[in-house]
Amino acid sequence: MDPVINHQLPSPATADAAIECRELSKKFGDFMAVDRISFHVQPGEIFGFLGANGAGKTTAMRMLCGLSYPSSGHATVAGFDVYREQEKIKQHIGYMSQKFSLYDDLTPLENIRFFGGVYGVAERVIKERSRELVQSLGLEKEANKLVGALPLGWKQKLAFAVALFHRPRIVFLDEPTGGVDPVTRRQFWDMIYEAAEKGVTIFVTTHYMDEAEYCDRVTIMVDGKIEALDTPVHLKHRFHCDNMDEVFYRLARTAQRSDA
Repeated sequence: MDPVINHQLPSPATADAAIECRELSKKFGDFMAVDRISFHVQPGEIFGFLGANGAGKTTAMRMLCGLSYPSSGHATVAGFDVYREQEKIKQHIGYMSQKFSLYDDLTPLENIRFFGGVYGVAERVIKERSRELVQSLGLEKEANKLVGALPLGWKQKLAFAVALFHRPRIVFLDEPTGGVDPVTRRQFWDMIYEAAEKGVTIFVTTHYMDEAEYCDRVTIMVDGKIEALDTPVHLKHRFHCDNMDEVFYRLARTAQRSDA
């Protein structure tokens, strides 16, 4: 699938990076889940965090979202420290987990209003934005039906819209397109591009290598380490590959040989 919107890559690293990560690690007992990763993400950038299941993507994201303390290293998100300012981080980000994160036994409108309240949005604003959101998603007929009755693709698009409801500076998406059909995946990425065009920073994890082509830059994790970080075009050129699947396969094979 080709990207459907041409997104302009943000400028190189500046002091006001949306996310700054230096030598960040997370250890569980003797197991190093995330091993001294370093990168920055610029405001408005679509930053892909790629890797196979178990590579450490979700663990790293949880640290950046203020949901888990790092074992070592440094990181700031929206200018706030991941050790000392976790609650402030949560106020300035949106988050969508890899499992559907809304309530099946509530309607779309009830979910929107509930999470709007959780995010601290004023009641008057919730009312206005709820109507706009339902219309933009084309959910007018389903607005008062239970979310559990909606197809998975509609649920995922609604969950993403709710993550953006309080107008956060950064949105973290943890494998948001898992299990949805190709058409819905493309529509979902339309929504991501639209948000980025409005200045929202998108941090997205995925194990679909074709989705790397949608990102401004990607980092590829293998066994808790960052093995590559660049634009998709530069990575394919660097490794003499035709697609990101081949790039990832080559990096994974190299890492296996190093461990042997």
